[in-house]
Amino acid sequence: MTQQVEQHAFQAEVDEVLSIVVNSLYSHKEVFLRELISNASDALDKLSFRALTEHGLLGDDKELHIDLIPSEDAGTLTIRDNGIGMTHDELVQNLGTIAKSGTKQLAQQLAAEGKKDISLIGKFGVGFYAAFLVADKVTVTSRAAGSDQAWMWVSDAKSGFTIEPSEREARGTNIILHLKEDASEFLREYELRNLVRRYSDYVRHPIRLRVERQKPVGDEKDEKGNPKTEKVQEWETVNTASALWTRPKGEVTEEQYHDFYKHLTHEWTDPLAYTHFKVEGTQELTGLLFVPGQAPMDLFSNKQNKGVRLYVKRVFIKEDCEELLPEWLRFMRGVIDTEDLALNVSRETVQQERVTAGIKKQVVNKTLTLLEELAEEGETTRTEPVEDDESDEEGGEQRTVEVKIHRYHKFWSAFGRILKEGVHYDWNNKERVAKLLRYR
Repeated sequence: MTQQVEQHAFQAEVDEVLSIVVNSLYSHKEVFLRELISNASDALDKLSFRALTEHGLLGDDKELHIDLIPSEDAGTLTIRDNGIGMTHDELVQNLGTIAKSGTKQLAQQLAAEGKKDISLIGKFGVGFYAAFLVADKVTVTSRAAGSDQAWMWVSDAKSGFTIEPSEREARGTNIILHLKEDASEFLREYELRNLVRRYSDYVRHPIRLRVERQKPVGDEKDEKGNPKTEKVQEWETVNTASALWTRPKGEVTEEQYHDFYKHLTHEWTDPLAYTHFKVEGTQELTGLLFVPGQAPMDLFSNKQNKGVRLYVKRVFIKEDCEELLPEWLRFMRGVIDTEDLALNVSRETVQQERVTAGIKKQVVNKTLTLLEELAEEGETTRTEPVEDDESDEEGGEQRTVEVKIHRYHKFWSAFGRILKEGVHYDWNNKERVAKLLRYR
């Protein structure tokens, strides 16, 4: 019996978003790789999380990794992971809709910004659609962990998408990008290697690139007397595969902190400030917290995420952990990694309220200290490139200008209204918060 191929239309607004993404936002095409690697990393984290309580879920495939497979002959780049995978319904929901951000608002904002701010792609949770920046067709084959059935999702970003039963040997997801003619550079090994090291070096799972090597064939010689070689394919791990927050502060550069922030938040702007700390004693935890460089559009929405990820012993637990931050610090982003928390049976909340309260106290204290340091910093200067400067294109050095900035003034303009809530709702810290308030 012939298998049924389901034809789906995108939401009307999604069609509009895709059209804008594909036709307007070309200034940073390489965004697609960071976004898809980030999604694959999340899929591996979710699998690790479920495996904590679902014994046997990993089966014999316990080595988690992300694979990049370029094929010049086929003109395709495959991003593959052996993570949690997706069911039929999850493929339809995750790849066929933009539900969380308000698609109409997103379409209007993208149209208004045009090429000016590529960060809008990640900011609204549409990172997957960045694939269409470089591909005219995308094929996704996925098999959910614990399921025997795989599904294939196909779209050209124009006529909706199809979904049908497929085959995959084991759990995980393959994303095959059928690259446009002007995106052939993303088939080159050195280009992929450089992009991974630039944007995703700190992803804690190995990112493997399939490479071709010439290897000698025994002692055989060719017609010229040179050693005879043959092409072989090998896997090359191209990232350091260690969580950035676990490294000593002295070994992490500012650029690496900024890149990690962009990976974590899907932003393209640098953070305004950050703090990297380790707490030892009764409670052991490591934290890396960021003040965003600009306010998110949904800052005052009830559904606005707090943006702090919780890890327990380097295993991802929760995406937006409300137990770790009060409402008046909901603009903060970062990760907290602790040794002390236990999970409940549902895996959706954490036990030991006393321990959680202690961790929250530490997070609030570190955040306030960071803001106090910002407030005392005063005015600084920063070198920035001159916009629309053509000297670099003509072979000369790009001109720069010294810009005076006061980081706390910038922070207050973006988040001051939120910070004021701390005076009213946090009796333990209201005096510290009050000293951070500014009036004009």
